[in-house]
Amino acid sequence: MRTTDLLRSATRNAFRSKLRTTLTVLSLFVGAFTLTLTTALGAGVNDYVERQVATLSTGDILLVSPAATVSTTDGPTEYDPDGRQQSGQATPLTSGTLLNEQDLDTIAEIDGVDQVEGVSQIQIDWIAASDNATRYEVDINPTSSIGRSDLAAGSQLDQQSDEAQLVLPEDFVTALGFADPDAAVGATIVLGYTDASQSAQQVEATVVGVARTSLFAAGAGANTTLVDAVADAQAIPGQPRAWPIAVATLAGTGTDGEVTAADISEVKAALTEDDLAGQTVEDQLGIIQTVINGIIGVLSAFAVVALIAASFGIINTLLMSVQERTREIGLMKAMGMSNGRVFALFSLEAVIIGFLGAALGTLAAIGLGSAIAAGASQTVLSDLPGLQILLFQPGNVIAVIIVIMLVAFVSGVLPARRAARQSPIESLRYE
Repeated sequence: MRTTDLLRSATRNAFRSKLRTTLTVLSLFVGAFTLTLTTALGAGVNDYVERQVATLSTGDILLVSPAATVSTTDGPTEYDPDGRQQSGQATPLTSGTLLNEQDLDTIAEIDGVDQVEGVSQIQIDWIAASDNATRYEVDINPTSSIGRSDLAAGSQLDQQSDEAQLVLPEDFVTALGFADPDAAVGATIVLGYTDASQSAQQVEATVVGVARTSLFAAGAGANTTLVDAVADAQAIPGQPRAWPIAVATLAGTGTDGEVTAADISEVKAALTEDDLAGQTVEDQLGIIQTVINGIIGVLSAFAVVALIAASFGIINTLLMSVQERTREIGLMKAMGMSNGRVFALFSLEAVIIGFLGAALGTLAAIGLGSAIAAGASQTVLSDLPGLQILLFQPGNVIAVIIVIMLVAFVSGVLPARRAARQSPIESLRYE
């Protein structure tokens, strides 16, 4: 029997008992459907995270903060006038300990560090289109000096400009009286803040861009000129400057000055020796990806359980088929079909059943999942533009189908082996 004949015969035999085969296919359908959705969920979320990382960093910077050291002495820590200051409260960037001028000098002297700059946190009380217009609360994103915004209009901040610049969050456009993001670009807005003497102050800034809301960047972005002006006004006289975090730009040793993993590791090790900790943006966001992958792994486990249950269905279906076709098997062997061909025939039946269940499950998942993703992007996920919660990548879909076909093949090994080992004489006598 040629291979093509074997395939046709296996396809025909798979549907001898239509009800039994249909039930087995449906059990595989559930596993394929679930596994396709969870795979698409992981691909969609991770794709969004990776694109957000790309907007924050080009891979050549380290975010440096004081190391989380533990005191080895009992009782209170002795005061050191030249030591690091405490911010008095924890922030998203630091646990409370601040970097000082000595720390910045230490970072700058490390081999592989091209330049270092302390990131100041400033407190803006309100924002308005003009002095007499309605005022709104606003936060300044402290990482705007190290990253790039996901722009809806305009351009990125110019950190070298002497002009105070602002990247406006997209949801402030209408509130401040602008018709659309493009209309806001180039406008002058007013920011109000409180200085160190608790006096109300104002500063004007030019809107150079409008940013979409993203998962990792909240608030408005301000360039160095604007941040320094407000930070100087809010600094307590006589108190040394301190920063919750510093940005170290690395000098790469790779091709065309590219920063390599070895460069990053060496600088991190040097920072550790000076009681400092360095992280790339990817390091910080990697924690989020780990959590996401863990959740998706748990969801995928349910799909695996469904596939395991379906595999028993395949075994049962084929064992019954072998029993019903015992005399047929004996006749095929008596006519010269080898054990290997018999094994291949029943194995192909299992693979065909697996392919049908996988194909139907993945197609249903793609159809329903695409509709869900489109609806979610317009409703519950509308604040996260660019997030496609379910991303069906061809490679992942094909991988799911192949895995399920492999599960079906393995499940069919026992029945196929039993069929291949049948004695022709005993099979022909079977009633």
